[in-house]
Amino acid sequence: MQVDKKYCMSSFLMYRIISERDKCFSEKYLPKWDEYPATESREKIHNSDELFESLKRQIKEVTKGRKCALALSGGIDSAILLKLVPEDTIVYTFKCVVPGIEVTDESPRAAAYLAAREDVKFEHKIVPIYWEDMEEMSTLLMKQKGAPIHSIEVQIYKAAMQAKADGCDLFIFGENADCVYGGHSNLLAQDWTVGDFIDRWSFVMPHKALKDPEMDLQPIMDYEQDGYIDVLPFLSIYEAPASWNSYRNACDLAGIDFFTPYATTIMDVPLDLERVRRGENKYLVREVFSKLYEGFEIPPKTPMPRPMDQWLSVWNGPTRPEFWPHCTDTMTADQKWLVYSLEKFLNIIDEKE
Repeated sequence: MQVDKKYCMSSFLMYRIISERDKCFSEKYLPKWDEYPATESREKIHNSDELFESLKRQIKEVTKGRKCALALSGGIDSAILLKLVPEDTIVYTFKCVVPGIEVTDESPRAAAYLAAREDVKFEHKIVPIYWEDMEEMSTLLMKQKGAPIHSIEVQIYKAAMQAKADGCDLFIFGENADCVYGGHSNLLAQDWTVGDFIDRWSFVMPHKALKDPEMDLQPIMDYEQDGYIDVLPFLSIYEAPASWNSYRNACDLAGIDFFTPYATTIMDVPLDLERVRRGENKYLVREVFSKLYEGFEIPPKTPMPRPMDQWLSVWNGPTRPEFWPHCTDTMTADQKWLVYSLEKFLNIIDEKE
């Protein structure tokens, strides 16, 4: 393992992961990266019927003899899985809390899904997430991962700890459906030239925050075709493992097994970009949802709620010498989290035992 802090800082800001697996920030905390299901081993899906049968079979097999937990959001991916899990499954919905401020709450929508499965009365628990959780638990997660973390990892870890305490030994998520089945509408809304896609995809351009940046374009260039980026394979093959490993890291730290059935499948037919661009993103998943939840409107896709605007409102930006002063002044809240996370991990590395 090669120590290359310069590369790792830039890679994390740009991609939220360390793209080159043989590089690390420090030997003190070596990176942990579990291998995502190999592309050639993933089940090939051609239509929504095949997708539903695959999900149903996988859930039946993986839950046999297990006490299961399911993360249920307000979206359709986890709602589909709710129709498939055993009746003794405990269902968890995350709810971020900012005192005195109303933030996105997915629990009412989750409750509507639960009511739609009339044959089962699931135990449903709301997991509150506070800024204090972000501060305290992120340290543990970074040390486990050997890298800075995505902000969703704290929420997953807290819920996984609760599930473990409740006697569950398997946590099921609807993660990866967006990457695999064309759920990222904005990224699929146009044909992207290489330069435009680099600008659009990069979470934080390294030179915007770091005094000594290093630009690694290879992860994007691997999906270049005649000057354009083939977006769906980039998401399904490159980005999906990054997101998947955030869930894996949090569940590993909590000591509970993790499973997401969408990750073991892959579309084996060309994505109908016209349907996506007409507003039918993730149309195979939508078709499954509509069969299971007749009469339900499909909600707009929203990321897992994280009120970063409020949580980071009093943070004035990084003070370490690696960063430009005031570099976060014009950044979005999610960008600020990445810089905050990176600086925090650098501080963790420098701590004396």
